[in-house]
Amino acid sequence: MTRRMFSTSILAGAAAALLPAAARSQNAVKARNVVLVHGAYADGSCWLEVISYLQASGMKATAVQNPLSSLADDVAATKRILALQDGPTVLVGHSWAGTVISEAGVEPKVSALVYVAARAPDAGEDYGALAAKFPTPPASAGLVESDGYAQLNEEAFVKYFAGDIDPVKARALYAVQGRISSTLFASRTTVAAWKSKPTFYAISKQDKTTSPELERFLADRMKAKTIEVDASHVSLISKPKEIADLILLAAGNGA
Repeated sequence: MTRRMFSTSILAGAAAALLPAAARSQNAVKARNVVLVHGAYADGSCWLEVISYLQASGMKATAVQNPLSSLADDVAATKRILALQDGPTVLVGHSWAGTVISEAGVEPKVSALVYVAARAPDAGEDYGALAAKFPTPPASAGLVESDGYAQLNEEAFVKYFAGDIDPVKARALYAVQGRISSTLFASRTTVAAWKSKPTFYAISKQDKTTSPELERFLADRMKAKTIEVDASHVSLISKPKEIADLILLAAGNGA
């Protein structure tokens, strides 16, 4: 690459980063790869039904298995999967994983970001203080801590976290939930990838784990292409087609 070509490339990248989010979202790079990042109280299997839709559409989908031990550990796990992708990749995060993709999403392979009922902190932001400005969701009362880790109790998980899923299935998901470090939610990002990448957001209208009002605030702040899904916090399980369709849109393959 000549010096002139290199300089032109740098200038083009800088100009793209300065574009408003709404303008960036209209210039999404077409992608065939999707990396899916799960949130707290879950594991990679929560994406199974979304993956089926994506694969049927010809997409290559890979789920990350987050250790949920720290933001740094979850970002590292996500970057390892991103490194395996062979081209432009849509990075998707549910719930806590919105924090993870906000940090990891600056990777060059990431062509777009999709937030599913997800956190979307600004760089260095105290997300807990932000969330405290909105209604407290009932699932929060079911958090149980032990030996430095935490999880939702069965009632909170079945009734609030996965409230629109058959209770038999919800209890099975409860049994395999990922336990989180007690300090996980205190983590702060160093960057906000949504400021420089096309961004999409799926709001869960019946969410009792994250306030829908907070989700709307976050989506509006990012100027994200937004849909509202009549679902609990786990819309990726109860409404997988709607979530897959949004991901396909982010990949340049939707209507």
